[in-house]
Amino acid sequence: MKGIVFTEFMEMVESIYGLETVDSLLENCDLHSGGAYTSVGTYDFNEMVSLISELSEKKSVSQEDLLYSFGHHLFVGLVDAHPEVVSSYRTPIGLLHCIEDHIHIHVKKLYPDAELPQFKILSKTDNSLEMIYSSSRGLYALAHGLIVKTFEHFGKLAKVEYKLLNENGTEVKFTILQNG
Repeated sequence: MKGIVFTEFMEMVESIYGLETVDSLLENCDLHSGGAYTSVGTYDFNEMVSLISELSEKKSVSQEDLLYSFGHHLFVGLVDAHPEVVSSYRTPIGLLHCIEDHIHIHVKKLYPDAELPQFKILSKTDNSLEMIYSSSRGLYALAHGLIVKTFEHFGKLAKVEYKLLNENGTEVKFTILQNG
């Protein structure tokens, strides 16, 4: 998993829960990297699982809720780091529709070894989008947060529903309806 995901996660934890919580996570999790993350590094996905599990237990917040909140935070961090990726889109539906054909291609140029989820578009109108999220990591709640924050970025609201297509959340159908 790319380091920018880890650095943004640690920034979110610090901003919400404080530096003491960050220190506690680093002390209590078995992290091969030692928790010394750089945005350009690559780290074992299991370290993220450990961090999220520990934070969930420590703060009595579900892992799903943490990942959803992290999706909001990560969107802002990614836009700050790579504004050119989002600036060419005029609508949130347009941006989400082009995840595979444009955004992930751009990400792969920046991070050739990145393991990205796949988004298969089932249908699209000016105000709606249906797509299937597929990832062996099952971070659909993170994707959900990113989707909602995409609409907020464009000053829009949307109803975002999802249906797990399997128990572990590695395949999820998102149905998105933009309000107004």
